[in-house]
Amino acid sequence: MHNLGPTLEERIAAGKALRGRVPRASHARWSVPGNRPDPVELLRSMDRGRLPGLLPVRYGRMRQSAFAFFRGAAALMAADLGTMPATGIRVQACGDCHVANFGGFASPERRLVFDINDFDETLPAPWEWDLKRLAASVVLAGRQRALEERHCGDAARMAAKSYRERMRQYAKMRALDVWYSCLDAEIFVDEAETRRAKKHWREAEDKAKLETAEHLYPEITRAKNGQRRIIDHPPLVDHRRPTAGIGKYVHAVFERYRHTLPEERRVILDRYRIVDVARKVVGIGSVGTRCAVALLMAGPEDPLFLQFKQARPSVLEPYAGKSRYKNQGERVVTGQRILQSASDVFLGWARDDEGHDFYFRQLRDMRMKIDLERMSKQEWLEYAVLCGRALARAHGRAGDPAGIAGYLGRSDAFDEAIGEFATAYADQTEHDHSEFLKALRSGRLRARRHAAA
Repeated sequence: MHNLGPTLEERIAAGKALRGRVPRASHARWSVPGNRPDPVELLRSMDRGRLPGLLPVRYGRMRQSAFAFFRGAAALMAADLGTMPATGIRVQACGDCHVANFGGFASPERRLVFDINDFDETLPAPWEWDLKRLAASVVLAGRQRALEERHCGDAARMAAKSYRERMRQYAKMRALDVWYSCLDAEIFVDEAETRRAKKHWREAEDKAKLETAEHLYPEITRAKNGQRRIIDHPPLVDHRRPTAGIGKYVHAVFERYRHTLPEERRVILDRYRIVDVARKVVGIGSVGTRCAVALLMAGPEDPLFLQFKQARPSVLEPYAGKSRYKNQGERVVTGQRILQSASDVFLGWARDDEGHDFYFRQLRDMRMKIDLERMSKQEWLEYAVLCGRALARAHGRAGDPAGIAGYLGRSDAFDEAIGEFATAYADQTEHDHSEFLKALRSGRLRARRHAAA
């Protein structure tokens, strides 16, 4: 007989036994460690290697709210999570799991799916780190929307409950069924409880289906001297150096990226030629890293937009261990492929001659914009539940769902603990944000006043 490893019952029991070492109630507690780093100094340390001219844009975005600060300060929460009790069950963690890092996008089969969509910080780490960051973001984003405090806490608990209940389902599924599981974006309409919510999500889906290269082409490019060029919107999109000056560099990096694609995908990529490249400023946490958009053409009206973005070591690395991958772009791409139910066919990575690592993907391919500000209270609660569900699906693929499910159990003990933690950590983030604003006022940091995403 072949040894098939522990049975389902044994894995669930092993997870349950972990409660003796790390009680579920222990996750509720947050207290400031005595050696906690100064938030402002930690932020400054994370800015080493970023483009200095873009740091005021980064800080300008982070000043707007405690939630915006939270999004840009993943390194600070990683340091805090590293001091807390951990179950020891590891998954491929997202690393920066918050409500604005979920969304809709196109699968290779051109279906609109809902999933995590940011993996810059992905690394094997304790599963609860992602869930705690998600829950804290639910409270912070809810407060930004001026929801009542009890509704913010309710949403965090519901996200944790959704994660727990879905994980129990994944624990009992066949391994391949977990791997093939997927959340179609239609789930927003199907599970919406009001007519207004159904209308809201149908509109969002309809707009997403127009976010394709052929629709973006006339929107973000124009003809110039007989050539098609990406339109400048400084400082967020610009041609900082002449195209001729970066042509050799881009083509060299692009060729290295090309060799990381499976051969069948190189077949389609090789039909395109690079015609323009522009620097692009991306989300709050990544502002200051090297990022650009390339316009490729296979014919006069046959465009492809690829975004290539610098990949730096994960903020989790000091607390979860170094990545096994020498190229940080490969770390991001591999983590994304593990966690997502469907990933972009053009995902790949490269390193330039200066030692900067990058990953490549399509730009805004059927991106479903999630407007957190427009949601009603009911829509917000439904969204928090779906984020918890999507995270459970990702962790179910990336780790041992039976062990996690055994630890979580059937009761709401863990949900309540996470809700309590989320509120306490949101309070901490608001305090850290106030210290950050003091640093801006004193001149320790400099922010650009108008730094819209």
